[in-house]
Amino acid sequence: MPRRRSGLLLHLTSLPSPFGIGDMGPQAYQFVDFLAEGKQTLWQILPLNPTDMIHGNSPYTSRSAFAGNPLLISPERLLQDDLLLKSDLESQPPFPTSKVDYRAVHQYKEGLWERAYARFQGKNAPPEYEQFCAEQSGWVDDFALFMALKLKFSGKLWGDWPSELRDRQPAALKEAQEELSPRIGREKFLQYVFSRQWSSLRKYCHEKGIQIIGDIPIYVDYDSADVWGHPELFKLDEDRKPYVVSGVPPDYFSQTGQRWGNPIYRWDVLQEKRYPWWTQRIAHNLALFDLARIDHFRGLVAYWEVPATETTAINGKWVEAPALDFFNHLQKEFPGLPVIAEDLGLITPDVREVMDHFHFPGMKVLLFAFGPDLPTSPYIPHNFSRNFVAYTGTHDNNPLKGWFEKEASPDDQKGLFRYLGRDVPLGELPQELIRLLMMSVADTVIFPMQDVLGLGAEARMNHPSTREGNWEWRLASGLLTPQVAAKLREMTEIYGRG
Repeated sequence: MPRRRSGLLLHLTSLPSPFGIGDMGPQAYQFVDFLAEGKQTLWQILPLNPTDMIHGNSPYTSRSAFAGNPLLISPERLLQDDLLLKSDLESQPPFPTSKVDYRAVHQYKEGLWERAYARFQGKNAPPEYEQFCAEQSGWVDDFALFMALKLKFSGKLWGDWPSELRDRQPAALKEAQEELSPRIGREKFLQYVFSRQWSSLRKYCHEKGIQIIGDIPIYVDYDSADVWGHPELFKLDEDRKPYVVSGVPPDYFSQTGQRWGNPIYRWDVLQEKRYPWWTQRIAHNLALFDLARIDHFRGLVAYWEVPATETTAINGKWVEAPALDFFNHLQKEFPGLPVIAEDLGLITPDVREVMDHFHFPGMKVLLFAFGPDLPTSPYIPHNFSRNFVAYTGTHDNNPLKGWFEKEASPDDQKGLFRYLGRDVPLGELPQELIRLLMMSVADTVIFPMQDVLGLGAEARMNHPSTREGNWEWRLASGLLTPQVAAKLREMTEIYGRG
């Protein structure tokens, strides 16, 4: 990674848009312009994979580790491609502007996609579409069929489908492909459109000197095309159901730990096969992003395995993964592997050894720094070393203002002011802490958009271990002013991050 850089964290869903959710349309390009005006060179986003309301719209739980989220497709870009008409966009529901109403957005955009696909079918498929389907066949064929079967079986888990489809018997798959061909074609069309729009946006970022940090969830959802298509790679019983699931032990966020419930990888099988699924996944993500943050990186070194019968994550155990062999393999496939390790929470020496061996930068979150261990805290800037990405907070934290008002203890507040050398008015606090990271030795610093704007708890993106009300925050139009960009630009120049 180049030295001394800074950037902003803002997921696409949080961008302004007339269609109820941020997307890859004009407002995304305007945000890139804002980044460039503020001399920011990094844009960090959350996973781009499809979300659904069953899982609380979390981008970390998806039907596919490869597919893009159709909700992020821009209707305005489809209008430019003559796949929608102006009349298609004239009547919209009264979407809220401060949050995403996922149910309303789903209903509205589903109608748009039907019209767009009908027009696409009325034309000769462009060579780019055929090329996309051929090049991405390793995942898009299974994904499209999986989604069509989900619809056919009214959303049932794939493990509850008829056994011949659950077990992927060739004759049953062929029959389903023929029967469900229209729906399969629609799913492939949406993935093609997503790919085109994302490629265009990424190209614009590069033209403006901005690189994108993407996010790779370590696990995949059980009810996904990945587990259905590759059951041999996961710890499943004879009925193709998980007998152990993922999670983390009790930590800062939860006294009972977090029982995520994802199936666990069979690392023995992956190692024997030389990691083909993971290699394909990393290659796919590095085609989307310039750098990839691996969420819950420590799970690739040792993971918390919980019996599927448990309701919490307390009664789990640590199990080792073949981390050195795995990353040696990836380094050979992808020289200079551009990975950021999410190393928050309980990090043991074996995890640190792997990170140091491969020179993977870790993460520092400033709002963790002001407890009773402040002088020795690994999150306080005077203890930083260079090979880290430092954040004021992440998508899992309260914005700085909300943290200070609602979560910081009196001792935390006192420690913060002592560290700054003065009491700071609440309205100035986010800017002061951004400045603190800007001047630190960390090679890379990232700030959530909420902190740059000085927003409070109302702008929080996610509450870990909860299912309702997350991933909904949206940026109000008109907040990305030249004045805000100028403040960022000034600090970036002063502290040598331009």
